[in-house]
Amino acid sequence: MKADPFGPNMSESTSPQAIVVMGVCGTGKSTIGRGLAESLNCPYADADDYHPEANVEKMRAGIALNDDDRAPWLDTLRGMMEAHLVAGRSIVLACSALREEYRQRLQPANHSLQFVYLHGDRDLLAKRMAARTDHYMPPELLDSQLATLEVPAPANALWCDVASTPGEILTSALDYLRGSETES
Repeated sequence: MKADPFGPNMSESTSPQAIVVMGVCGTGKSTIGRGLAESLNCPYADADDYHPEANVEKMRAGIALNDDDRAPWLDTLRGMMEAHLVAGRSIVLACSALREEYRQRLQPANHSLQFVYLHGDRDLLAKRMAARTDHYMPPELLDSQLATLEVPAPANALWCDVASTPGEILTSALDYLRGSETES
């Protein structure tokens, strides 16, 4: 179920932010994204909910998406984030954002995104994916995502190892986001 696109927001004293929790499948983007949105009192959206059915069917069949598949999806996500920001509302988005080109395409006009990059050991990620029963992304696509991943520079994202607990990751992410808010 998609979050109310113009639901509750962060404190009135802060500027609206668009925050992308990124990484390959199995890193816990949804868990961390929901936790951040709750902590920041703003809406949460999962990019997977915005894929067109053709993309979902390809992934279900174990076929990796290509750039042509991703382009309209990324444009939709950028538009959604822009609408929140223009309305003065923050948003947290869970999105793989695997390549620098994709992260640039997500950038809303006149705003910059904050990235929280979740990463972890391939075996841990594979184990997590194998345990999932509620997701269309098959574990076989993990290696494709790892091959596609262009790791963001540490200056452009907070790096969080998913071997840490969700609570530890949330604390680090909130500290990072609050620090970036005071710098703007």
